[in-house]
Amino acid sequence: MNIVITGANRGLGLGLVAHYLAQGHELWACARNPCEVTAWDALASSSLHPVRWDVADDAPPQCMGSCTWPSAIHVLINNAGIYGPVGTGQSLQNVSSKCMLDVFNVDAIGPLRVVQHLLPALREGDATVANIASKMGSISDNSSGGNYAYRAAKTALMMVSKSMAVDLADSGIHVITLHPGWVKTDMTDHHGLINVATSVQGMSNVISRACDYLPGDFIAFDGTLIGF
Repeated sequence: MNIVITGANRGLGLGLVAHYLAQGHELWACARNPCEVTAWDALASSSLHPVRWDVADDAPPQCMGSCTWPSAIHVLINNAGIYGPVGTGQSLQNVSSKCMLDVFNVDAIGPLRVVQHLLPALREGDATVANIASKMGSISDNSSGGNYAYRAAKTALMMVSKSMAVDLADSGIHVITLHPGWVKTDMTDHHGLINVATSVQGMSNVISRACDYLPGDFIAFDGTLIGF
């Protein structure tokens, strides 16, 4: 399969790259500065195709070296995202409009930009699109408040993902939204309940049977449905 992963330079994105390469797939790994991603060197695979792509920018992606886009994409994983300020930076008293807009731009609009750009190849591949959100974006699950920018952006992503799912169903493109779990990565300062390998294995299992779920469903890494 031809697979595209954004935010592929570290954490979950890097774990997904390694996972799918090990399965023998062709992988287009997207990052803002691919030349600086030394972790890809250790994978040493001719099936890894580096792409310079800042999903926060309307500028088109740039394949690096001899890399070219495939005519058909079978799986797209919109993983690129940011958390924004930590500590009290996203509290009711302190969160700024700039913070809200910056996180929203990457986490909610970024996946929309990616799908818009890759749409012809996604149609050719009858693709599965997996947009990685977070349970922190679930309105029904929010019992602790705070984290305004990150929560709001991930909630918006779930709505964008649902609309994509409806609009693209007739094109043979199946769109789902994923919760990766509370994963020990740089974003969480290596706090969490599960490691990257557990999350990646679970999400890849869900993606492989995405059509068992309704378009736009919000699904945890372990396959359980989550309320919006």
